[in-house]
Amino acid sequence: MQTKVKHLAVVMDGNRRWAKKKGLPSYRGHQAGVQALETLVRACNERNIPYLTVYGFSTENWGRTKSEVNWLIKIIIAAIKKYTVLLDKEGWRLQIIGRLKDFPKSTQSLFDKSMDQLKNNQKGVLTIALSYGGRDEILRAVEKAKKQTGKLTEKSFAALLDTRELPDPDLIIRTGGVVRLSNFLPWQSIYSELYFSPILWPDFNAKSLDQALKEFSKRQQNLGK
Repeated sequence: MQTKVKHLAVVMDGNRRWAKKKGLPSYRGHQAGVQALETLVRACNERNIPYLTVYGFSTENWGRTKSEVNWLIKIIIAAIKKYTVLLDKEGWRLQIIGRLKDFPKSTQSLFDKSMDQLKNNQKGVLTIALSYGGRDEILRAVEKAKKQTGKLTEKSFAALLDTRELPDPDLIIRTGGVVRLSNFLPWQSIYSELYFSPILWPDFNAKSLDQALKEFSKRQQNLGK
């Protein structure tokens, strides 16, 4: 399928509900979600979508039970190791954004090692938002801006954001039937097309993506002009 989408962003929602429907512990849903993202990376590569950004773990997620947070961190570590191999085969880079200092030092080192290993790949970029909140990102950028001189513009401020190396998303998909963005890319999403899918994230596949891209192709973007 030909698409004008260059940057796709996804709120991967529904892992826990997927597990509950199947009578499984919640961590099994998150593990299934890891596989769904692997499928999506391949699908984006096949459809020439070079930028994929996903919401992996929010700043609010730290408020979940300690046992679930510990499981999530274990799953994130395993996922990063798995994606590093996958992305290298696909010729993609890895970028991890958010308040990464919230993670243990060993986990931060893994993030750095994986990103460094893939830094020379040119075909695409997978960006995973971890311990990420859009308002937190903006506040961190404001703190950086306060230390700079000269006139602050939209362009110069955007250069202080975690996503400074990325174009704004053309399309944002949220799975799981919830119709909101939940603090995901508030600065970057002002002209993004939004697509809300009832499909729980672990069941979202290449066919699901094509349905979203088909809907996107019907929309007219004039960017306020």
